Amino acid sequence: MNLLEVRNLVKHYPGVVAVDDISFSIRPGICFGLLGPNGAGKTTAIEIIEGILPRTSGEILYKARPRSASFYEEVGIQLQSTAVFAFLSVRETLEVFHKLYRHPMPMEALIRLCHLEDILERYNDKISGGQKQRLMLAMALVNDPELVFLDEPTTGLDPQARRYLWDIVAKIKAKGKTVVLTTHYMDEAQILCDEIVIIDMGKIIAQGSPADLLASHCSGVTISLPIESFHKMPEKIFDETDTCGKWKRLESQGCYEFQTSDINRCLDLLIKNGTDLSLMSVRSQNLEDLFLKLTGRRLRD
Repeated sequence: MNLLEVRNLVKHYPGVVAVDDISFSIRPGICFGLLGPNGAGKTTAIEIIEGILPRTSGEILYKARPRSASFYEEVGIQLQSTAVFAFLSVRETLEVFHKLYRHPMPMEALIRLCHLEDILERYNDKISGGQKQRLMLAMALVNDPELVFLDEPTTGLDPQARRYLWDIVAKIKAKGKTVVLTTHYMDEAQILCDEIVIIDMGKIIAQGSPADLLASHCSGVTISLPIESFHKMPEKIFDETDTCGKWKRLESQGCYEFQTSDINRCLDLLIKNGTDLSLMSVRSQNLEDLFLKLTGRRLRD
């Protein structure tokens, strides 16, 4: 049985269809990613599912039934931005939220899970951004939820703080919990998510496991070479009818990038034309390549 089902969800604002007839289901015990560019409708969809916003139409089922009071006892929510009282300590904040629920997670277990031992006596306005995000996550987990919503939990964090959060998410999954994650970091989604949905313009444009989506949309590898490695420019090397792959010049990075499903032929053409391969890098295509291919490179406001 699916833990959560979303059926034909629609959200209208005056003159705007923010969520346009989307449907998906989430199995228990997985990390489910909801991805999309700015303004795609993913946060609106999540807030409807969480019960924060009303829907225009559609159906949301939790454990095969419409959401009831038990839904709000069994879910935890970490919003993109949450304010906490500056005059309370981390410990006092957790104690306040701990008393709001009938069956909370044991306090010591919550503190260990979110790596808060060293900051318990600090006031909330005296902790770092990464420490605050771990506190926000602890507040979302205080009721020991079955389903946890994390809306861009690592935005603005340094690499070390992000990995702390990833470690916590892995531990949540290991306990059999279900996580719904929205993020703009494609490496984060690829590492954490078992299944993803990509939304653009309010519609689902791709759905499946990261591996399956990459196999369907982004086979092959990406080769990068500095511009100065070339004696002949790529337009002189690759004929328009050549099946080797696609290439583009990345001015900001000072390189050419080739996407090819035939690496041997691509390298053969480069070598024959005197290209210096000493600074070449080769990588498998990843979720960021997929995301840009499906949603485009134009900046969204």
